[in-house]
Amino acid sequence: MAKVKTKFVCQECGYETVKWLGRCPSCSEWNTFVEEKEVRETDAKKQRGISKGKVEKIQNITSMKKERISTGSREMDRVLGGGIIKSSLVLVGGDPGIGKSTLLLQVADNAAKIDLKVLYVSGEESGEQIKIRADRLGIGKGELYVLAETNIDIIKEFVEKENPDLLILDSIQTIYSPEIVSAPGSVSQVREVTSMVMRMTKARDMASFIVGHVTKSGAIAGPRVLEHMVDTVLYFEGERHFSYRILRSVKNRFGSTNEIGIFEMREKGLMEVENPSEVFLKGRPLEAYGTVVTAAMEGTRPVLIEIQALVTYSPAGFAKRITTGIDNNRAAMLLAVLEKKAGLAMQSSDTFINVTGGLQLKEPAADLAILCALASSFKEIPVDYKTILIGEVGLTGEIRGVNSVEKRLIEAQKMGFKKAVIAEANESILKEINNIEIMTVNNIRQVMDLLF
Repeated sequence: MAKVKTKFVCQECGYETVKWLGRCPSCSEWNTFVEEKEVRETDAKKQRGISKGKVEKIQNITSMKKERISTGSREMDRVLGGGIIKSSLVLVGGDPGIGKSTLLLQVADNAAKIDLKVLYVSGEESGEQIKIRADRLGIGKGELYVLAETNIDIIKEFVEKENPDLLILDSIQTIYSPEIVSAPGSVSQVREVTSMVMRMTKARDMASFIVGHVTKSGAIAGPRVLEHMVDTVLYFEGERHFSYRILRSVKNRFGSTNEIGIFEMREKGLMEVENPSEVFLKGRPLEAYGTVVTAAMEGTRPVLIEIQALVTYSPAGFAKRITTGIDNNRAAMLLAVLEKKAGLAMQSSDTFINVTGGLQLKEPAADLAILCALASSFKEIPVDYKTILIGEVGLTGEIRGVNSVEKRLIEAQKMGFKKAVIAEANESILKEINNIEIMTVNNIRQVMDLLF
């Protein structure tokens, strides 16, 4: 006779308790506890590992470099670290309608074209709906098989029968295990199904992609342990009303987590963007004040980004500080430096800062560009549109050097920029960069005198 156990599980973080609580003591979210009944067999067998372990000296262990499989997209290969590795489990998260299914269907088609057997399992759409999307994208040839199923036990049977090289589950929140008496998408279901997929992936030497929904805060729905179980976590970001999408890696056991891939959503699916700097600078005003360009490093790739600022008098007497794409605290710090070290009285002005293209700037190399955009708008004096600004700003008004300046300046040179303002600490690269005039500065006062 099976025992029936009732518990309350937080749907945000997976915290479990024997009684209902209004606020989760783990993640501090309100009204997230849901009652779940979990059936466990009293004579259940212990879970078997993938293989019998043994203790060995590290120098006696033979390591094999695993071959990577190309996804057919250089942008996605870049984010994955060079391609797909067999026995790897990849979690792809993103907002609804952002293009996760389209991206993975294109990956499945590219894998099928190189004679890999692909099983695409959909718990949200029927086979006919997937076929309609495939026809619109112009794909569907090769060893690409589709299964519309939500029961993980049935999916496991088909995996054993078909023995695919690549398995795609869309999405993990719709797949359920009949052994767990709770609704699909609950913490218990997501945790159990992911565990079963992970065991299948490692034991059968195949690669697996699973799609995950995201919460209102932008995190992947389900317990945090979900991200710990997989090998790679990818976020597919972008605004639904804009055509550009960014694929970002936040965890990767087989590569860097600093790379991004940039795509454009078109009628025929997602197309990779080979020159993101040109995309982000498209439509930029040339002789307007309050706009400057900087070079940000996204992994090993330099990307030129336009930063816009608007400073206007606040009649209410209470100044607003609104930012998009940069940290609000960082912007407040730069405003304080402008007031104290450059003598610009901005305490009674509303300030708005925007990073065009929907990117999030986190590195301090954009400080100098943000500061100069604010000063340009305040003074109503435009900065030369062929000038790029790179540098970190300290609280004493000093300009500090940044890394990978050579790559940033070479990218600026390719895009037609003629001048660059950088920190004196990066003066050593002056001999290595040609065809672009480099001006070095040491503090805010020098920047103000040079540009305004």
